[in-house]
Amino acid sequence: MNYKDTLHTIPLFELVAREATALGVPAYVIGGYVRDLILNRPSKDIDIVCLGSGIELAEAVGRALNVPVTVFKNFGTAMLKTDAAEGAGWEVEFVGARKESYRADSRKPIVEDGTLEDDQNRRDFTINAMGISLNEADFGQLIDPFGGVEDLRRKTIRTPLEPSITFSDDPLRMLRAARFATQLGFDIEPDTFDAMVQMKDRISIVSKERILDELNKIILAPRPSYGFKLLYHAGLLDLIFPELVALKGVQTIENKGHKDNFYHTLQVLDNVAERSPDLWLRWAALLHDIAKPATKRFDARVGWTFHGHEDLGARQVPHIFRKMKLPLNEKMRFVQKLVRLHLRPIALVKEAITDSALRRLLFEAGEDLEALMTLCRADITSKNYERVKKHLANFDRVEQKLHDLEERDKLRRFQPVVTGEMIMETFGLQPSKEVGQIKVAIREAILDGKIANTFDEAYPFMLEEGKKLGLTVTTLIRPSVASGPSVD
Repeated sequence: MNYKDTLHTIPLFELVAREATALGVPAYVIGGYVRDLILNRPSKDIDIVCLGSGIELAEAVGRALNVPVTVFKNFGTAMLKTDAAEGAGWEVEFVGARKESYRADSRKPIVEDGTLEDDQNRRDFTINAMGISLNEADFGQLIDPFGGVEDLRRKTIRTPLEPSITFSDDPLRMLRAARFATQLGFDIEPDTFDAMVQMKDRISIVSKERILDELNKIILAPRPSYGFKLLYHAGLLDLIFPELVALKGVQTIENKGHKDNFYHTLQVLDNVAERSPDLWLRWAALLHDIAKPATKRFDARVGWTFHGHEDLGARQVPHIFRKMKLPLNEKMRFVQKLVRLHLRPIALVKEAITDSALRRLLFEAGEDLEALMTLCRADITSKNYERVKKHLANFDRVEQKLHDLEERDKLRRFQPVVTGEMIMETFGLQPSKEVGQIKVAIREAILDGKIANTFDEAYPFMLEEGKKLGLTVTTLIRPSVASGPSVD
């Protein structure tokens, strides 16, 4: 199989071939780019392996393109990015062919110079071990020693060497097997999967950061539930994400059972994946019911309950993020908010729902309301089509009510017109408990519809609240110097 004509359409490959010839080092495109080329998938990452110094070849190509080269001397690799003239967005990594050996307690290999065969032997899967020659004698020729093309045709993930050796050497490859199967919609070859089961405990030597990177790639796949099911059946999920596995199972008492919250969660994740590419919304789907095992109770009258699982789940989110090396920033707070609020819209489906309840949801959800509603819709996983249709129609009504109220009250970026600074100036206070109490009282009165979020109504209300606390007015603020409503 020859890809000469295809490679000739990309000037970068001819340039690499020319520079490699000048240096006297055979060079090959290898790995993921070759796989994606055969699958006709878009790819911007190119790995070049040469029988010599990958750094020297990278520097020669960088000079020819007039682009900077980043060198990683400790790893013997170099990387450059092409400019628009050579194909915008290419990221090209160069490395000399090598062979690797491993110690039992580390996934960091002992590296030696090797042949192309050595380099292909160290690859994780047959579909990632294929190469294409960039040498003049056989430019464009596919080099496929392990039957990678056939595995692509059969949609199979298989290791090039005996799988227990491949996974023992680098246990992260077990997660990569699940990840590639999920991204490509492939099966894992039985012997390869059996080795994952047998070698699962080796995952303990892999850093949490590398595990998280693979998990995130599974979560971002078109149908992420497939990868989580593979990891579960291999026994790996219990080692890297036991909180999710704890959702598994159905308990029955007095002929009353509950749904399997593990498979429900994975269905919600898939539903969100159909609606949004956002990684953090997908994490919210994964964690929305995470506290159900801790809140599960049986009531003879109503059956199984999970009261408060949304609040306990929100409190667990920072711990899970910290443990899994996820960011403890606004991304975590976004997930935490959606976990805490994911039941709230369900309570708003009644026809007689008050504007106060709607205002509070708008205030608490803020700019994340659409994400919350996406999660809530995805949370409907009944197999009864009519029931799903009814629930979705209810959410349509809730969204319309929220939209109408938002148009009127502008609560997405709601801030009370009377600020803490005004309260302190009026009563001659320093930051204190009393200032916080008055701010809360004003906010609650506005959300309850008792007063409008205007200076004319909120300021007199503030004076009354201060009076209740025994405070003395030292300065009256005139409306002309007060800031207007912060609602736009």
